Amino acid sequence: MEFLVQVRDLSYQYEDGTKALDGVHFYLFPGETVALFGANGSGKTTFVSHLNGLLQGQGQIDVCGMRVAKDTLAAVRSKVGMVFQDSDEQLFMPTVLEDVAFGPLNLGMSRVDAVVKATWALREVGMEHALDKAPYHLSAGEKKRVALAGVLAMNPEILVLDEPTTYLDPPGRRNLVELLQRLPQTKLIVTHDVQFALALASRAVFFENGKAIADGGVEEIVRRFDWNVSYSGLRVNAHPNAIRSGSSEQRRVRSLPD
Repeated sequence: MEFLVQVRDLSYQYEDGTKALDGVHFYLFPGETVALFGANGSGKTTFVSHLNGLLQGQGQIDVCGMRVAKDTLAAVRSKVGMVFQDSDEQLFMPTVLEDVAFGPLNLGMSRVDAVVKATWALREVGMEHALDKAPYHLSAGEKKRVALAGVLAMNPEILVLDEPTTYLDPPGRRNLVELLQRLPQTKLIVTHDVQFALALASRAVFFENGKAIADGGVEEIVRRFDWNVSYSGLRVNAHPNAIRSGSSEQRRVRSLPD
Protein backbone atom coordinates (compact mmCIF):
# COMPACT_ATOMS: atom_id res chain seq x y z
CA MET A 1 0.00 0.00 0.00
CA GLU A 2 1.31 3.44 -0.92
CA PHE A 3 1.69 6.17 1.67
CA LEU A 4 -0.90 8.94 1.67
CA VAL A 5 1.65 11.15 3.45
CA GLN A 6 5.40 10.63 3.52
CA VAL A 7 7.82 12.99 5.28
CA ARG A 8 11.58 12.61 5.03
CA ASP A 9 14.20 14.40 7.11
CA LEU A 10 12.03 17.46 7.86
CA SER A 11 13.70 20.26 9.83
CA TYR A 12 12.48 23.73 10.71
CA GLN A 13 13.96 26.67 12.58
CA TYR A 14 12.03 29.74 13.72
CA GLU A 15 13.37 33.24 13.09
CA ASP A 16 14.58 33.54 16.68
CA GLY A 17 16.84 30.53 16.14
CA THR A 18 14.64 27.96 17.89
CA LYS A 19 14.99 24.60 16.17
CA ALA A 20 11.42 23.29 16.20
CA LEU A 21 11.91 20.21 14.00
CA ASP A 22 15.05 18.16 13.64
CA GLY A 23 15.10 15.48 10.94
CA VAL A 24 11.54 14.16 11.27
CA HIS A 25 10.54 11.06 9.31
CA PHE A 26 6.85 10.13 9.17
CA TYR A 27 4.34 8.19 7.08
CA LEU A 28 0.55 7.90 6.99
CA PHE A 29 -1.44 5.20 5.21
CA PRO A 30 -4.88 5.73 3.64
CA GLY A 31 -7.67 5.18 6.16
CA GLU A 32 -5.42 5.42 9.21
CA THR A 33 -6.00 7.52 12.29
CA VAL A 34 -2.72 8.44 13.99
CA ALA A 35 -2.26 10.34 17.25
CA LEU A 36 0.71 12.65 17.84
CA PHE A 37 1.85 12.78 21.47
CA GLY A 38 4.56 14.83 23.13
CA ALA A 39 5.11 17.67 25.57
CA ASN A 40 4.17 21.24 24.75
CA GLY A 41 6.88 22.67 22.51
CA SER A 42 8.00 19.26 21.24
CA GLY A 43 7.19 20.15 17.61
CA LYS A 44 3.79 18.52 16.99
CA THR A 45 1.88 21.59 15.79
CA THR A 46 4.90 22.87 13.86
CA PHE A 47 5.06 19.49 12.14
CA VAL A 48 1.42 19.32 11.04
CA SER A 49 1.61 22.93 9.84
CA HIS A 50 4.03 21.71 7.17
CA LEU A 51 1.59 19.18 5.71
CA ASN A 52 -0.40 21.82 3.85
CA GLY A 53 2.38 24.36 3.47
CA LEU A 54 1.47 26.75 6.28
CA LEU A 55 5.14 26.43 7.22
CA GLN A 56 7.94 25.41 4.89
CA GLY A 57 11.10 23.88 6.26
CA GLN A 58 13.94 21.76 4.95
CA GLY A 59 13.19 18.22 3.84
CA GLN A 60 10.74 16.39 1.63
CA ILE A 61 6.97 16.06 2.06
CA ASP A 62 4.68 14.12 -0.28
CA VAL A 63 0.89 14.33 0.17
CA CYS A 64 -1.52 12.32 -1.98
CA GLY A 65 1.21 11.76 -4.56
CA MET A 66 2.21 15.44 -4.72
CA ARG A 67 5.44 17.01 -3.52
CA VAL A 68 4.58 19.93 -1.21
CA ALA A 69 6.05 23.00 -2.89
CA LYS A 70 4.99 26.53 -3.80
CA ASP A 71 3.50 25.46 -7.12
CA THR A 72 1.44 22.62 -5.55
CA LEU A 73 0.13 24.41 -2.45
CA ALA A 74 -3.40 24.97 -3.78
CA ALA A 75 -3.77 21.31 -4.76
CA VAL A 76 -2.23 20.05 -1.51
CA ARG A 77 -4.47 22.28 0.60
CA SER A 78 -7.51 20.86 -1.15
CA LYS A 79 -6.43 17.43 0.14
CA VAL A 80 -5.45 18.34 3.72
CA GLY A 81 -8.09 19.89 5.96
CA MET A 82 -6.80 21.60 9.12
CA VAL A 83 -8.96 22.06 12.23
CA PHE A 84 -7.14 24.43 14.58
CA GLN A 85 -7.01 24.17 18.37
CA ASP A 86 -8.95 27.43 18.79
CA SER A 87 -12.09 27.25 16.66
CA ASP A 88 -12.45 31.05 16.80
CA GLU A 89 -9.44 31.27 14.46
CA GLN A 90 -11.55 29.59 11.75
CA LEU A 91 -14.92 31.22 12.36
CA PHE A 92 -15.12 34.81 11.18
CA MET A 93 -18.23 35.25 9.02
CA PRO A 94 -21.56 36.69 10.27
CA THR A 95 -23.42 33.37 10.16
CA VAL A 96 -22.57 29.68 10.41
CA LEU A 97 -23.75 29.00 6.86
CA GLU A 98 -21.58 31.79 5.43
CA ASP A 99 -18.59 30.51 7.37
CA VAL A 100 -18.88 26.95 6.07
CA ALA A 101 -19.63 28.11 2.51
CA PHE A 102 -16.55 30.37 2.47
CA GLY A 103 -14.14 27.56 1.50
CA PRO A 104 -16.18 26.16 -1.38
CA LEU A 105 -16.69 29.69 -2.74
CA ASN A 106 -12.92 30.16 -2.70
CA LEU A 107 -12.59 26.96 -4.71
CA GLY A 108 -14.69 28.58 -7.43
CA MET A 109 -18.07 27.03 -6.73
CA SER A 110 -21.18 29.02 -7.54
CA ARG A 111 -23.01 30.48 -4.55
CA VAL A 112 -25.84 27.97 -4.98
CA ASP A 113 -23.45 25.00 -5.06
CA ALA A 114 -21.43 26.37 -2.13
CA VAL A 115 -24.57 26.71 -0.02
CA VAL A 116 -25.64 23.17 -0.92
CA LYS A 117 -22.17 21.88 0.04
CA ALA A 118 -22.12 23.87 3.28
CA THR A 119 -25.58 22.62 4.24
CA TRP A 120 -24.48 19.03 3.60
CA ALA A 121 -21.35 19.50 5.74
CA LEU A 122 -23.35 21.02 8.59
CA ARG A 123 -25.77 18.11 8.41
CA GLU A 124 -22.82 15.71 8.63
CA VAL A 125 -21.66 17.26 11.90
CA GLY A 126 -25.14 17.69 13.36
CA MET A 127 -25.23 21.49 13.10
CA GLU A 128 -27.76 22.04 10.33
CA HIS A 129 -30.09 23.70 12.85
CA ALA A 130 -27.56 26.51 13.36
CA LEU A 131 -27.37 27.76 9.76
CA ASP A 132 -28.39 31.32 10.56
CA LYS A 133 -26.71 31.64 13.96
CA ALA A 134 -23.71 33.85 14.62
CA PRO A 135 -20.67 31.67 15.40
CA TYR A 136 -19.87 33.60 18.56
CA HIS A 137 -23.23 32.53 20.03
CA LEU A 138 -22.24 28.85 19.87
CA SER A 139 -20.79 26.70 22.63
CA ALA A 140 -17.21 25.45 22.40
CA GLY A 141 -18.39 22.04 21.19
CA GLU A 142 -20.67 23.58 18.59
CA LYS A 143 -17.88 25.84 17.34
CA LYS A 144 -15.63 22.80 16.95
CA ARG A 145 -18.30 21.05 14.86
CA VAL A 146 -18.82 24.09 12.66
CA ALA A 147 -15.06 24.47 12.14
CA LEU A 148 -14.94 20.80 11.15
CA ALA A 149 -17.89 21.33 8.78
CA GLY A 150 -15.96 24.15 7.11
CA VAL A 151 -13.14 21.70 6.44
CA LEU A 152 -15.43 18.88 5.28
CA ALA A 153 -17.07 21.21 2.78
CA MET A 154 -13.71 21.31 0.96
CA ASN A 155 -13.74 17.50 0.41
CA PRO A 156 -10.33 16.77 1.97
CA GLU A 157 -8.80 13.30 1.97
CA ILE A 158 -6.93 13.97 5.22
CA LEU A 159 -8.17 15.63 8.40
CA VAL A 160 -5.56 17.18 10.69
CA LEU A 161 -6.91 18.12 14.11
CA ASP A 162 -4.79 20.12 16.56
CA GLU A 163 -5.82 19.54 20.19
CA PRO A 164 -9.48 19.03 19.20
CA THR A 165 -10.72 18.41 22.76
CA THR A 166 -9.47 21.76 24.10
CA TYR A 167 -12.32 23.70 25.78
CA LEU A 168 -14.71 20.72 25.44
CA ASP A 169 -16.61 19.28 28.41
CA PRO A 170 -16.99 15.47 28.71
CA PRO A 171 -20.25 15.31 26.67
CA GLY A 172 -18.61 17.48 24.01
CA ARG A 173 -15.62 15.13 23.85
CA ARG A 174 -17.84 12.09 23.59
CA ASN A 175 -19.88 13.65 20.79
CA LEU A 176 -16.70 14.59 18.91
CA VAL A 177 -15.38 11.02 19.18
CA GLU A 178 -18.63 9.65 17.79
CA LEU A 179 -18.56 12.16 14.94
CA LEU A 180 -14.94 11.45 13.99
CA GLN A 181 -15.53 7.70 14.13
CA ARG A 182 -18.20 8.12 11.44
CA LEU A 183 -16.07 10.18 9.08
CA PRO A 184 -14.17 8.16 6.44
CA GLN A 185 -11.16 10.48 6.04
CA THR A 186 -7.64 9.59 7.08
CA LYS A 187 -6.94 11.45 10.32
CA LEU A 188 -3.92 12.89 12.11
CA ILE A 189 -4.65 14.09 15.64
CA VAL A 190 -2.39 16.22 17.82
CA THR A 191 -3.55 15.58 21.38
CA HIS A 192 -2.69 15.18 25.06
CA ASP A 193 -5.98 13.36 25.62
CA VAL A 194 -5.05 9.68 25.88
CA GLN A 195 -8.62 8.39 26.14
CA PHE A 196 -9.59 10.39 23.06
CA ALA A 197 -6.64 8.92 21.16
CA LEU A 198 -7.44 5.38 22.30
CA ALA A 199 -11.02 5.76 21.04
CA LEU A 200 -9.91 6.83 17.56
CA ALA A 201 -6.31 5.98 16.68
CA SER A 202 -4.62 2.71 15.86
CA ARG A 203 -1.12 4.18 15.95
CA ALA A 204 0.74 6.93 17.81
CA VAL A 205 3.94 8.87 17.20
CA PHE A 206 5.81 10.50 20.08
CA PHE A 207 7.61 13.82 19.61
CA GLU A 208 10.45 15.08 21.78
CA ASN A 209 12.72 18.07 21.17
CA GLY A 210 11.63 18.38 17.54
CA LYS A 211 12.14 14.70 16.73
CA ALA A 212 9.68 11.86 16.15
CA ILE A 213 11.39 9.45 18.52
CA ALA A 214 8.88 6.57 18.67
CA ASP A 215 6.11 5.03 16.60
CA GLY A 216 3.77 2.22 17.62
CA GLY A 217 0.36 1.23 18.92
CA VAL A 218 -1.36 3.84 21.07
CA GLU A 219 -1.30 1.75 24.25
CA GLU A 220 2.34 0.82 23.65
CA ILE A 221 3.41 4.47 23.27
CA VAL A 222 1.36 5.57 26.30
CA ARG A 223 2.93 2.84 28.43
CA ARG A 224 6.46 3.38 27.16
CA PHE A 225 6.45 7.12 27.90
CA ASP A 226 4.12 6.95 30.91
CA TRP A 227 1.88 9.31 28.95
CA ASN A 228 -1.19 9.21 31.12
CA VAL A 229 -2.53 10.99 34.17
CA SER A 230 -2.35 8.93 37.35
CA TYR A 231 -2.69 10.17 40.90
CA SER A 232 -2.31 6.79 42.55
CA GLY A 233 0.18 6.85 45.41
CA LEU A 234 0.01 10.61 45.78
CA ARG A 235 -0.96 12.08 49.12
CA VAL A 236 -4.11 14.18 49.06
CA ASN A 237 -3.72 17.21 51.33
CA ALA A 238 -6.99 18.65 52.54
CA HIS A 239 -7.22 22.37 53.06
CA PRO A 240 -7.03 23.13 56.81
CA ASN A 241 -10.43 24.83 56.64
CA ALA A 242 -12.11 21.90 54.91
CA ILE A 243 -15.10 20.41 56.73
CA ARG A 244 -14.46 16.82 57.72
CA SER A 245 -17.18 14.23 57.66
CA GLY A 246 -18.53 13.46 61.13
CA SER A 247 -16.77 16.39 62.78
CA SER A 248 -18.46 18.92 64.97
CA GLU A 249 -17.82 21.50 62.24
CA GLN A 250 -20.12 19.58 59.93
CA ARG A 251 -22.95 19.95 62.45
CA ARG A 252 -22.62 23.70 62.82
CA VAL A 253 -24.99 25.87 60.89
CA ARG A 254 -24.10 29.50 60.45
CA SER A 255 -26.83 31.85 59.42
CA LEU A 256 -26.24 35.01 57.50
CA PRO A 257 -27.18 38.23 59.27
CA ASP A 258 -30.52 39.73 58.29
